[in-house]
Amino acid sequence: MTRTEKLLAELIALPSVNPAFVPSDGAPARQARRPHPFAGEQRVADFLAATAAHAGLEIEFQKVLADGHHGRSNIIARLLPKNKIKQTILLAPHLDTVGADGTKFIPQRRNGRLYGRGACDTKGSVAAMLSALCELANSKSRPLETEIVFVGLIDEEHAQAGSRALAKCRFKADLAIVGEPTKLRVVTAHKGSLWLELETRGVAAHGATPQLGKNAIHEMARIVDLLETDYAARLRRRKHPLLGTATVNVGTISGGAQPNIVPDSCKITVDRRTLPGETDAGAQRELAAFLRARKLSAKISNSKLAPAFPLETNLNLPLVQRFMKCVGQTKPLGVNFFCDAAVLSVGGIPSVVFGPGDLAQAHTADEWISLAELERGKDLILKFLKSLP
Repeated sequence: MTRTEKLLAELIALPSVNPAFVPSDGAPARQARRPHPFAGEQRVADFLAATAAHAGLEIEFQKVLADGHHGRSNIIARLLPKNKIKQTILLAPHLDTVGADGTKFIPQRRNGRLYGRGACDTKGSVAAMLSALCELANSKSRPLETEIVFVGLIDEEHAQAGSRALAKCRFKADLAIVGEPTKLRVVTAHKGSLWLELETRGVAAHGATPQLGKNAIHEMARIVDLLETDYAARLRRRKHPLLGTATVNVGTISGGAQPNIVPDSCKITVDRRTLPGETDAGAQRELAAFLRARKLSAKISNSKLAPAFPLETNLNLPLVQRFMKCVGQTKPLGVNFFCDAAVLSVGGIPSVVFGPGDLAQAHTADEWISLAELERGKDLILKFLKSLP
């Protein structure tokens, strides 16, 4: 078992489920609730702090959220150069996972794979990045002028509070490598994610005399059909060279009280994936104009907790070019999913996405990662870090 595999197995065994995805214990909100045994990133953060400190890295915690019984903090580990700092590289995977039953926190090794919650998304990146940094710390070929900072971020799976806090404190770096499962490909662009709530209003009436009312569900049904057909077709004409087209998806619908009442309200939630150059406000105005042109009326509101912008990093930046060369990649890559990279980029840090694992395994019941890919990921990151001045 390699050190990287051992570290990943230990991380899987430490549950760090985002508190947004654990069930309530049923206590009223005014009462203190017992912490869920799987909730929060602090166990993992403390373990990584001890591991990094043992390798001689400088450790600090950035308090981000006070979440009931669980303080939630980013873990920051620094490897300082021997000479004056001339540039900073940020390694930034996230520590939280989606939920799972208790059996998924027992790491299982089978057929060259390691199974368990977070193996792919994204404790594999955590293990590869920190293992590379710890190995570099004990190497004779350490960079002389480059500071390397590992930051284990909290809350990526929910509202990205960790990366937003890091950006807000004006953390400076010349390149961030954000850990996500990309099959060891360097990603320079990803889509943004806008969530909208649409509500139609009608007039309630008895189900026996529906002509006396106005059916809000019927109005919404027309809107849903147009969003999934005409509006989706319009978006397909809007293409990005790395990301393809913008998309729309109607994800939920609710309305009405009972069969014998004409419903006076209906709501849907819509996932609109945006491309670089689009804004949330612009996309919302576009949708409103689309409905008005068809004489349909709905109240539209943004339901995202925080903006989730698209990412597009300049491929020609010297550090991006150096990293891609170390990986052996000649062409840029884009992905459909949103992650912390865009948050850091908006905060002024040029960012790319990179890590072992395939997104197809993320959030699945049998989440796994290839151990050969995990080790290669560590080696590629180490190769890049050793190439720095």
